[in-house]
Parts: sequence; C-alpha cells; structure tokens
Amino acid sequence: MATFVLVHGAFHGGWCWRRVADRLAAKGHRVFTPTLTGLADRSHLINPAIDLDTHIGDVANLMRWEGLRDVVLCGHSYGGMVVTGAADREAGRIAALVYLDALVPEDGQSALQVVLPDRARALRNGAAGNDGWRVPPTPAAVFGVEDPTDRAWVDGLCTPQPIATLAQPIRLSGALAQVRRRHYILAKRYDPSPYHGLARRLRKEPGWRVDELDTGHDAMVTMPDELTRALEANT
Repeated sequence: MATFVLVHGAFHGGWCWRRVADRLAAKGHRVFTPTLTGLADRSHLINPAIDLDTHIGDVANLMRWEGLRDVVLCGHSYGGMVVTGAADREAGRIAALVYLDALVPEDGQSALQVVLPDRARALRNGAAGNDGWRVPPTPAAVFGVEDPTDRAWVDGLCTPQPIATLAQPIRLSGALAQVRRRHYILAKRYDPSPYHGLARRLRKEPGWRVDELDTGHDAMVTMPDELTRALEANT
C-alpha cells in the first residue's frame, strides 16, 4: 500500500480532501491531509508574516518528522507551489509528484506571476480591501462546485489567506529533478484558467503523465471516486 500526502489549495484546508482520503484509507493506503498554517483549523494562527516558505515548511516537516518514504505527494491549485517546494527540500522521500489542476512553478516564480492576470489583480485587490494582507476566499461556485449542499459546505469552511503566500517567489535548489514520476491531472471544466495551457505543454515534456477529469476545479469535492483512481495510478 502507498503513502499519500494531499495538500490543499488557497483558502481551503485538509478538510477538503475528506472524501478522497476516506476512499484511499478504505483501500489500505496511509493518508495525510495537512492544513497549511493560518488556514481552516489553523486559522487562529493567521498573520501577515505567513508566506510560501511557511507552507512549504509545513509539508516538508510533516514528511520529515513522520519519517515518510515513497510518498505520493499531491498538490491542488496553489498547493502546486507548496508541493514543488516541499519536494525540492525532501526529494529523497518522494515516489511521485502529482499536480491536481495546480500551478507548476519554475525557480523564482510566485503564484501571482503564474495565474492569469485578471486573477492576480483580483487577489491583490482582495488583500487591499482586507487589512492590506488578507485575501478573502473565492466562492465555491467559481471553482465549479455545483451541488448546493457542497457549495454551502465549501463556502462555510474556506478562510482568508495571507497575500505573502501568493506573492513570495519560490526558491528551488535543483534537487526536485530527482523526482522522476510526475503526473498532472487537469479539471477540464475549470476554464479560463492557466491549467489548460500548462497541461498542453506538459504533455510534450518527458517524464510527465497528463490526465483529465470532466469536472470543475475542486475535483476532490465533485469527483472523489475518479480522483481516487487517478491518484492510485501512481502507486
């Protein structure tokens, strides 16, 4: 059986993986769904100093202190920034790196640089209107969550995110190159987004597997069975 570390995106928390985590655990896998500092059940810790390095440390330290090996490390959306940094720090622990409708940054890029320009402006404006650093959550409807009950669940649990997490450029050592197995899962109903172009580019690059799910951005909420199968393809 495999070990999975599933990292949420902006505004979310470990709670968003519940349906997928339960399915993986029922099949005998070991599953970790950490909440990044300042969000969800750790929202009491939110402060303007929390940045991308903080969140990378959250995940890298989880793997180190839990002694994890042969990890299938998956990041959703902004979580792609986090898992890229964590895998660079702890490359020897990673069996496969999975990006679920996620950002795949290069060294020196920030999330605000790789999202669409309109999205970056909206995030900056959101922070400007909230103490200058708190970005308010995006409604679940924007992420393609159509079921009213699911929308209420997601909207009720999403929390603000510090702008520094989105503005800080990632710094990579190059150790990430040791991770040979890489899988991109596109949520093809979430459009416009930067992820469609990214998936097209990655299809042409060696070492990448690219799959699609016919759903919106929050695939772990809207299509947990199919996503579970896609994740298990990396075991």
